[in-house]
Amino acid sequence: MNPTRALNISIVGATGAVGAELIKLLEASQIPVNRLRLLASRNSAGRQVRFRDEICFVEALDEIGDLETDIAFLSAGGAVSAEWAPRFAAQGALVIDNSNAFRMDPDVPLVVPQINPSALSDRPRPGIVANPNCSTIQLVRVLRPLATALDVHQIIVTTYQAGSGGGLIGIDELRNGTKAVLEGRSGPPAERFPVSLAFNVVPQVGEIGSEGVTLEELKLLQEARKILAMPDLRLTSTCVRVPVENGHSEAVYLEFEKPVRLEQVHELLAKEAGVRLYADGIREGYPTPRFLTNPEDVHVGRVRVNPQNPRGLWLWVVADNLQVGAALNALLIAQLAIANRVVGGK
Repeated sequence: MNPTRALNISIVGATGAVGAELIKLLEASQIPVNRLRLLASRNSAGRQVRFRDEICFVEALDEIGDLETDIAFLSAGGAVSAEWAPRFAAQGALVIDNSNAFRMDPDVPLVVPQINPSALSDRPRPGIVANPNCSTIQLVRVLRPLATALDVHQIIVTTYQAGSGGGLIGIDELRNGTKAVLEGRSGPPAERFPVSLAFNVVPQVGEIGSEGVTLEELKLLQEARKILAMPDLRLTSTCVRVPVENGHSEAVYLEFEKPVRLEQVHELLAKEAGVRLYADGIREGYPTPRFLTNPEDVHVGRVRVNPQNPRGLWLWVVADNLQVGAALNALLIAQLAIANRVVGGK
C-alpha cells in the first residue's frame, strides 16, 4: 500500500457507532490523509473530533456542496447510502458502503479482503464497493478454508447478535432498559428492537418477510453465496438479538459430503490469517463476546464432530461486530483499493 499522495477521505455517519470506530482505526493506520471530512445529520453538526493531532468539525451532510473526495465511507443506513453513494461516486470518489443498499447489485463488488481480494482488482463501474453485513463477515472468514478444502452439503447457523448491531441507539436502549429493570421500572418502550432487549432474547433481526425469513437471515444466505462464489450454497439460519452490548456470536453447523476429521479442521482453521482457534477447550476455554481479546480477529471455539453423524461439524464463532463486522473490514477494503491503485494512484 503505497499511494503516490495523501488522500482526501470523507466519513458519512461519523458520529455513529461504526463511524466512531472507523475514525479510530483510520487514525492508527498507515493511510496518509490530506483531509478528513466528517459528515452526519444536522443534530451532530459542530461536534469536534480529534484526528492525528488535529481537530475536525462534524458537518451536516445535507448542507455541503462539495462532494469531491478520494474515498467516501458511508455508515448511515440504507436510505442515506441509496441517495448519497451515487452522488459521491459521480464526483470521482470510491465509495465504501456499509449498508445493504448495493450488496446484491451485480456491478458492485461485495468484498472481504481476506477472501475475495480479486473482486477489487479494478475500479467498479458504479464507483461503489459494498461492505458485507456484520454477521456475514465473521461467518465467511471461517467458512472459506473449510469450504475450499471440503465438500459442504449444507450449513445451519444460529446467530446471537449484540445490541450494538442497532448502532448507538441500540446500545442506549439496552443500557437504559437494563437499568430500568434493575430498578424495578418498566423502562422505555422498544424502538430499535421489536421488543425490549433488556434481560431478553429476541428471535428477530430485521423485518420478517412473507416466508417467515428475516432480512438478516436472507442477507446471510445471499451475501455468503456472493462472497464465496458459491451460488448453490445451502445455508439456513435463525438470527437472534441478545442482551450483549458488543460482539456477535454464531453457532455454526456444517454437514459435509464425507466424514470429517477433527484434526484436519484444526489444521485448516489454524492456518487461516486473522482467525484464532481455541483448539483445546479444556485448557484454552472458548471465546465469549464480553472477554474478547484481539478484536481484529475472528475467534473460533467448541469445535467438534457430531458424535451421531461423522459428516457433521459444530463451530462457535465470535467477533467484534463493530470492528471485524464493519469498520475494520471497510478500512481493509480501502487499503486493498489503494494497493491495487483503484484510488490514490494519480
